Amino acid sequence: MDTKYWIAFSSIEEIDSQFILALFEHFGDIQRAFEADINDLIEFSAQTSGKYKKRIDEFVKRRDKIDIDKAYNSVLERDIKIIKYTDENYPYMLKQISNPPAVLYCKGDLSVCNLKRTLAIVGSRRLTRNGQDSLKKVMKGLAGTDLCVVSGLATGADTCAHRFALDMGLKTIGVIGSGFDFVYPASNRALYQEIIDGNGAILTEYFPTFEPLAFRFPQRNRIVSGLSYGTLVVEAALRSGASITANLTLEQGRELMCIPGLITNPNTAGIYKMIKTGATIVTEGEDILNALNWTIDKQIPLFKEEKTKDKSENKTEENAENTENDGNEEPTVEEIILEFVKTEPKSFDEIQKETGADVNDLLMKLTTLELLGQIEKTVGDRYRTAI
Repeated sequence: MDTKYWIAFSSIEEIDSQFILALFEHFGDIQRAFEADINDLIEFSAQTSGKYKKRIDEFVKRRDKIDIDKAYNSVLERDIKIIKYTDENYPYMLKQISNPPAVLYCKGDLSVCNLKRTLAIVGSRRLTRNGQDSLKKVMKGLAGTDLCVVSGLATGADTCAHRFALDMGLKTIGVIGSGFDFVYPASNRALYQEIIDGNGAILTEYFPTFEPLAFRFPQRNRIVSGLSYGTLVVEAALRSGASITANLTLEQGRELMCIPGLITNPNTAGIYKMIKTGATIVTEGEDILNALNWTIDKQIPLFKEEKTKDKSENKTEENAENTENDGNEEPTVEEIILEFVKTEPKSFDEIQKETGADVNDLLMKLTTLELLGQIEKTVGDRYRTAI
């Protein structure tokens, strides 16, 4: 079974997928590549102008220490699925990049994800509330479709992307920068499990025991963008993981999109650089569909807008017009509140000043609007329109 040899290769930390696939292409068989004698490897090195000499040395030094069956069984015992580069279910888009993973380790069910409608979402690990709100607004326009969200399961934008996807009935793929023996960050343990439990898949190219070391996260980013037809960036400093993923997106010939943010936020400097160099501006879900030339029918009727209907459905247009506010009616306190907090969060004192309402009465109205989901409380006990 050739799967054992793919796993044996990937269990060597000192080599990478590029080297493994180069050997596979040269020898035409993964077992032959793993068992190649030193003379064959020297010939391979010469044909590649010494490009892989250091990795060949590391491979020769370590392969004899590997128990191939033990490595294979250790993966199966962890209930991890294995997707090899040569498998039919290896993601097509990922196979097109210049440095695809030799092996993908998977938890969850990749088959429930529509790999023809994949969107990467990345951004700052210190995503602001404004960034969260903007991303949520955009993703609401994609709710209930068969689009699949891909991200890196890091804190900040990645966590929000996966969380909003699940909340809105979308499947999602998380790509991690370690083996499955580690959940990083630990705060996302519940999110990991929710994705695995029927809502998508978690993927990694790393053998289960590989730790979440810093250099692995930029490597992980090529998989996030490589799985996807386009990448949406929400908040990114000039030098950041999100900017790396954006550059990889362009190198891979995929669509780059950005959500504009506050120009006073340092984490939008990278965003506006991308926009100035041609990235598509996204302010609603429809912008993503247009950029990727996708036509998607919603599968699940989520986030319906509730409209107040007149008791008499059969009123004529003339009668309906007569029921409209003729401009002489005073707006209610609730209407004033909703209009006042529409553009930015307001404090209780500011709302009271605007409405002139009694304190107790205003508290009751604010509580009622919160329960109805029309407003929400933000940091500092300020109120705003619910996102």
